Amino acid sequence: MTSPEAPETMSDKVQGGGSLRRPGLADLGARTLVMGVLNVTPDSFSDGGRLRTVAEALDRADRLREEGADVIDVGGESTRPGAEPVPLDEELRRVVPVIEGLSKRGFAGVSIDTTKAEVARRALDAGADIVNDISGLAFERELAAAAAGAGAWLVLGHTRGPPKSMQEGLIEYPKGVLSAVTAALAASMEHAVEAGVVRGRIIVDPGFGFGKTLEDNLCLLRDLSHFRRLGVPVMVGTSRKGFLGTLTGRPVEDREFATAATVALAVAGHADMVRVHDVRSMVDVVRVADAVMRLPGAPAM
Repeated sequence: MTSPEAPETMSDKVQGGGSLRRPGLADLGARTLVMGVLNVTPDSFSDGGRLRTVAEALDRADRLREEGADVIDVGGESTRPGAEPVPLDEELRRVVPVIEGLSKRGFAGVSIDTTKAEVARRALDAGADIVNDISGLAFERELAAAAAGAGAWLVLGHTRGPPKSMQEGLIEYPKGVLSAVTAALAASMEHAVEAGVVRGRIIVDPGFGFGKTLEDNLCLLRDLSHFRRLGVPVMVGTSRKGFLGTLTGRPVEDREFATAATVALAVAGHADMVRVHDVRSMVDVVRVADAVMRLPGAPAM
């Protein structure tokens, strides 16, 4: 796996003096990184409502780091299928104090999971250094300018629509899901670059479970290495997703082994980062799969 070289180092100087360290992504391209999910929402599909205070969220972040998470992804709006949108002020109330707390504790590699430009701006000001946009700029194009202004990394995902309706009335992609998602991500990347985001700080996410059928998700996972053609790192988020429940019949809280299978396949498909809930066990999965895939003579990454 190789990561496009950014024009600055991971200890980039930021306007106003000092340095902005990004050790969470320092090994991007050298090994598969693990992004730990930190939801501060009452209605997320898997762990909504479990973290009721800032202190609980910070304690959970500490545990995720101890378990081996390279990046902490803070989300204040559920993106599960059917979820209602969250007002701007409420999303800010949920995420900004948590990110401020992580910054005070010296955390780096902090991601804000949002589709709103203002939330991205405020989160970056509070100490985040990655923006994770599941919509790939489809919901608010201005989000790219927010990331560019802070010199942040930007994860561009793919979805067919807002969470409330993205799984309704799904039809086949005329040219196939792989071609459609690749084209959409390429367009998102161009929009980001036009807004000033450095191409070397873009990561793409095919958007497993976001406006996809079971067959779509399986196809994307089987042919994941196809996305290497975009020339940027690839992130995969299959953790506890609904298609795993469809395949196994297991409830959301009992999909750890199913998730592990997809994480191993993602590493085999040359993913650069995996986004997971069960960090401790998935770190083990990644380490073993990485060891196999990086042996001399393994397919080029």
